[in-house]
Amino acid sequence: MPSFLRFGAGLAVVLVAACGAPGPVTPAPAPAPPAPELAVAPARVTPAFARQVAADELGRIPVLMYHRIVAKPRSVYDRTPAEFAAELERLAAENYVPVTTADLVSRNLDLPAGTHPVVLTFDDGDPSVFALGPDGQPAAGTAVRILLDVAAAHPRFRPVASLYVNEHPFGGDGRALRWLSDHHFEIGNHTAKHTNLRRATETAATTAIADGDALIRQALPGYQPSTLALPYGAQPRREELALQGPGYSYRGALLVGAGPAPSPCSRAFEPAAIPRIRSQGSGPEAEYGSAHWLDELGSPSGRRYTSDGDPATVSYPLSGADPTDACAGVGLAY
Repeated sequence: MPSFLRFGAGLAVVLVAACGAPGPVTPAPAPAPPAPELAVAPARVTPAFARQVAADELGRIPVLMYHRIVAKPRSVYDRTPAEFAAELERLAAENYVPVTTADLVSRNLDLPAGTHPVVLTFDDGDPSVFALGPDGQPAAGTAVRILLDVAAAHPRFRPVASLYVNEHPFGGDGRALRWLSDHHFEIGNHTAKHTNLRRATETAATTAIADGDALIRQALPGYQPSTLALPYGAQPRREELALQGPGYSYRGALLVGAGPAPSPCSRAFEPAAIPRIRSQGSGPEAEYGSAHWLDELGSPSGRRYTSDGDPATVSYPLSGADPTDACAGVGLAY
């Protein structure tokens, strides 16, 4: 029986900034208090249990978008190490569990009952996101190091993310992609040269995607990239080319978005146009940012994806919409 995943939509095209050096060393988060106990799912989820944990696996999920983690942000796309750590701490405190984009599009999730999936995505392969130190481990102050430290303090908070790369990622360190892949991070395509696929001809667009795909495969023999982050959020003129073309085949493509993504069991889910939320607290267009949307999703009317703890069922309130045909056979309405 396949596992089933769950999550929710909005969207706005915005330009992407990238490039920078790793931020300063950030102290590891203080030890966290024990996480509150969550209900343990029975061998087979019942309507009564789904109601108890307020399961909604047709609800919405935040797919958060990051670019650089630097001490002195230069654009709305940059976050400081302290801001990034604080956002991760908030996610952990609110019972979010990181998953990859590949998990999302394959509906392959197994989360504790009462928790919520979140996808952490990083574009452009900037060294501030990941760099290896002299000891061969993630350098202090980088996004991956901060994520690992927060996960160590919160055992339910999985240290996984999806990193979308162009040519020469992470400063050209040839060890980087191998370390990330070996530690369960997803490596996704962002085209070789960060090509605006909407402006490109059909041939140029498919070549840009295929070239990026080939670079990942060369660096990681045997690795199969399964998702694409569209540069600038710009889809090819024929949208289906984001997923399928000469030399590549993907299960999902990410926009530059402004709201949560639908659950992949929702009829609103579009694999070729998955919206994301820019990581942001305040400032210009903060209504499209993560602080706003995490508040919204956590509200009584937020329709946030909440797991029933059983990957073999898709639980949702009777008042919700029906699941897709692919998920209907394992649906549990209560």
